[in-house]
Amino acid sequence: MSEPKNKIKLFEDKQVRYIWDEENEKYWLSVLDIVEILTEQPTHDGARKYWSVLKTRLKKEGSELATNCSQLKLPAADGKNYKTDVMDTEQVLRLIQSVPSKKAEPFKLWLAKVGSERIDETVDPELSIDRAIQNYRRLGYSENWINQRIKSIEVRKALTDEWDESGVQEGIEYAALTDLMSRTWSGMTTREYRKYKGLKKENLRDNMTNTELVLNMLAEVAATDISIARQPVGFAESAEVAREGAETAKIAREQLELRTGKPAVSQLNAKSLGQQKISMIEGDDND
Repeated sequence: MSEPKNKIKLFEDKQVRYIWDEENEKYWLSVLDIVEILTEQPTHDGARKYWSVLKTRLKKEGSELATNCSQLKLPAADGKNYKTDVMDTEQVLRLIQSVPSKKAEPFKLWLAKVGSERIDETVDPELSIDRAIQNYRRLGYSENWINQRIKSIEVRKALTDEWDESGVQEGIEYAALTDLMSRTWSGMTTREYRKYKGLKKENLRDNMTNTELVLNMLAEVAATDISIARQPVGFAESAEVAREGAETAKIAREQLELRTGKPAVSQLNAKSLGQQKISMIEGDDND
């Protein structure tokens, strides 16, 4: 595991130390800092003792949270780096559930609400689309961009359905095919693409311009249509179909760049510029 540059993140009036693990694309947060905040311990020593007792209790309950806890070097008050227990965001949410604290209660209520919403969405999938639209509006995305993004979700689902039919395994093989398609039409893997846009955990498609979304959809639509016609079996045959589909989008990108004199793949992202401004640059159909 690579150890990226240490950073300090403010949590209300307290500090939670964390680092970004670029290799695994996840954040690692200091367990002691979180325990200190939730339990309102006056010192790190108090938090350390609490964490020690909690680890013993979790093990007795059969929880593997403490066992799976990692250690990385984080900066201490004296400016030096020391190894300390860290957890990723999923583990932190589980930790919060295990701490009886007034500060933890809002997180527990939020987790219960999210869990209830996800259960409802399994019964009525349309609810997840409605929720996504409302979230995009709240974040300031334009209606034109939202329409494109929702359509891209439908297109992606059709492609993954084809992968399932072909026997492609969800997870590593999905990711490999997605990387292959991205590299073919844009010249970058998804990880390189996110880095190019200055992203970390953010969803790449949520930070694409309208043009990028359309090109990515073209790659996926073409791959889906070719797959339906050819009926590939297994990962290798599906990879060839994915490459051919993405080639369609690559040709479209190159033709567009030839006619505009500008790169179709942009460093613009929602955080740095805002989707409303992106829509203005590219031409919003609502104008």
